[in-house]
Amino acid sequence: MAQLTVLEEKLAEVLGLAMAAKAATDKVSALTEEPDLSTTLERMHDEADETESRCAEVAGEIDGKKTAILDKARETKAEATEMMKTYLGEDADALDGFEFLTMAEAGEVGHWSVLRKLNERARRNDVQDLVDWALPIQERHLQAVLDGSLELAAKEDPNEPS
Repeated sequence: MAQLTVLEEKLAEVLGLAMAAKAATDKVSALTEEPDLSTTLERMHDEADETESRCAEVAGEIDGKKTAILDKARETKAEATEMMKTYLGEDADALDGFEFLTMAEAGEVGHWSVLRKLNERARRNDVQDLVDWALPIQERHLQAVLDGSLELAAKEDPNEPS
């Protein structure tokens, strides 16, 4: 297997996180009864799917490394999925789901920001175009799930036993 550069590994990680985001939005959507929040999750799922496709396209442009990048992406997806399973147990509710997504989206924003910083020296136009497209979406996702968490929390009785 080809050895990945730091930049290529970070590309694989954002790809894997996009893969995991599709499963996470599906899981949280199943916990959510609020139509507006469900619509938000559906849009996030679709954008994660598009992100996955765009990342895979860029990975395919890196000579001889697409398979290694995809393997690392699947590893990242498995790790993120395991975290989700741990956090969202059988008794999870919509608020738990949105709190998990807040952590996950913050992580994605961080990973995309690191990829952007790494690319300042690597100067790959394809990576720059990808980051310019994806980072604002991830920032919007983070704000959307934070807002959703707060909306759901506002409906909770803070004095009710958990």
